[in-house]
Amino acid sequence: MRAFRYPDASYRPPWPKGTVCGALLNYAGDLETLAPRMRSAPYLAPPRAPVLYLKPRNTWIGPGDAVLLPSSAAGVCAGATLGVVIGQPCVRVPERDAAEFVAGLCVINDLTLPHAEVFRPAIKERCRDGFCPIGPCVEVADRKGLGAAHVMRTYIDGELRAEWSTRQCVRSIARLLADVTDFMTLHAGDILMIGTPRDMPLARAGERVAVEVDGIGRIENPIVAEEAA
Repeated sequence: MRAFRYPDASYRPPWPKGTVCGALLNYAGDLETLAPRMRSAPYLAPPRAPVLYLKPRNTWIGPGDAVLLPSSAAGVCAGATLGVVIGQPCVRVPERDAAEFVAGLCVINDLTLPHAEVFRPAIKERCRDGFCPIGPCVEVADRKGLGAAHVMRTYIDGELRAEWSTRQCVRSIARLLADVTDFMTLHAGDILMIGTPRDMPLARAGERVAVEVDGIGRIENPIVAEEAA
């Protein structure tokens, strides 16, 4: 796998050029915890297809950019995740062929304001300006890269606060890509995030958050009170 790294923190990548999409409930521990609620009305069963959400363009920022925290929030939940960068249009991709449609992998901090509800879209909490730091490294993926056990970590002011692995995913990268493209087309420049655990550490104004994925990259951003910006 070959790495492409930004020359400096002010560099902005030529992507995403399309859509950044995340997957809920792809952490096996969350699926087990929420299983009783999923079997109750009105759902009656766990979801069979991936539960997706979007990170629109207003959320995208780069290394070192400030994340603005609204005064109404005590903090922001920070979650290290892996982004799968799509290399060419794909639909109904067999799991065995997934690597052929992936241009690379990147590290993303999937930020959200704390919220209890997971069965309705948390648009206001997930889609605020600057709530999706992306970068700073892209790896050219191959079959080995997609199947590797990538470890993701979240640090707050240098202290390790969370760690998880792709081995704990309900769907592997290849399986997730196959299941998503079974009902929607992904295009070159789109990014598919593999999700995060629900129990993410809380970062407060004045703190710095760093997320990293082993072998992929690291990104760090300050949390700044919105009224002080």
